[in-house]
Amino acid sequence: MASSFLRPAVSQHRFCSSPDAASPSARQGTACLAMAPNASISLHCTHQSGLRFQTSGTKSHSRRNVASSFFGDSLARSQLASTPSGLQPQGKVARRKPWSAPQAVFQWGKRPEYKGTPPRVIVVTSGKGGVGKTTIVANIGMCLARLEFKVVAIDCDVGLRNLDLLLGMEARVFHTVQDVLAGEARLDQALVRDKRVPNFELLCISKPRSKIDLNFSGKSLILLVEALREREEGCPDFILLDCPAGIEAGFITAITPANEAIIVTTPDVTCLRDADRVAGLLECDGITNVSLLVNRVQADLIKQGQMMSVGDVREMLGLPLLGVIPEDTATIGASNQGMPLVLKKPPTMAGLAMEAAAWRLAQGEQMDVVVLPEEKKGFLAF
Repeated sequence: MASSFLRPAVSQHRFCSSPDAASPSARQGTACLAMAPNASISLHCTHQSGLRFQTSGTKSHSRRNVASSFFGDSLARSQLASTPSGLQPQGKVARRKPWSAPQAVFQWGKRPEYKGTPPRVIVVTSGKGGVGKTTIVANIGMCLARLEFKVVAIDCDVGLRNLDLLLGMEARVFHTVQDVLAGEARLDQALVRDKRVPNFELLCISKPRSKIDLNFSGKSLILLVEALREREEGCPDFILLDCPAGIEAGFITAITPANEAIIVTTPDVTCLRDADRVAGLLECDGITNVSLLVNRVQADLIKQGQMMSVGDVREMLGLPLLGVIPEDTATIGASNQGMPLVLKKPPTMAGLAMEAAAWRLAQGEQMDVVVLPEEKKGFLAF
């Protein structure tokens, strides 16, 4: 569906905020970057502007132009239309309007087609800790909720929950799943609705510093999913399970009710070994719909040969690729502020990549990634 309005530029390279923003004739020369699930995204690094995203068959544009073209105002779009290169004239400073509050519609102006039967229970795991599982759950879940899907995110880490902190909802969690199982609270009391995006709800298994409840197991999580399915408010479209690190009891409990899985890894050998082990355990448990999300990719290190490319990672694990998240310094600040990266304005490259991954997840699609070599400049460059 998305490939119908994503076309490589032929003569002029302009960007549109939605497929309906330009006429059919204008859209033929329009490229929408990184937002279409089927788009082939390439990463490369230059000394001047750092990390860049590029669609197949188009010129690369700097991070400033990409962000302004996707989320910018009419002024940014008019300047892009007036200058073929998409760059502002020298000596003129354009005034930007203040960024508006997060909207319920993404920049492509459409809602992806939902693939599957609700609820889709997806466990986000890796085997190794610190690769960004909780960050991925918070941001992709928020993206799906902004696309008007009903999302319930469950923090399955007993005693070491962090999802509420990344969402800025730690002060509103009064009851947990353990309280519901003990008869001390109702399920609707344990569910915490996000005030920014009402379609997103958080559910924590236990309180911080609480001990592992021996009565809580995979069967308890299955009953919890069934209770969410039979709610009066309606069945959620997505149930995202934030799996704890390791492959012990917490991992087995988290994957028990899941019918899909996302393996989060970084391009280093230790994470890849753990990811390969987790993929085998998921297959043994009967979860065959497994996708790969490569996090914290640094194009400059890939070019220098110090980091494996995304193609090498995908070839080693043999899994379909859901998305590639570049390294972004804004992630730490967003986590400390309790603000998901996809809600921050102006947008970041990591936030745009997570939005694209959420779109593919909803439609059940995958992506292709190519790492381009650095462009050589100079009269004697070979």
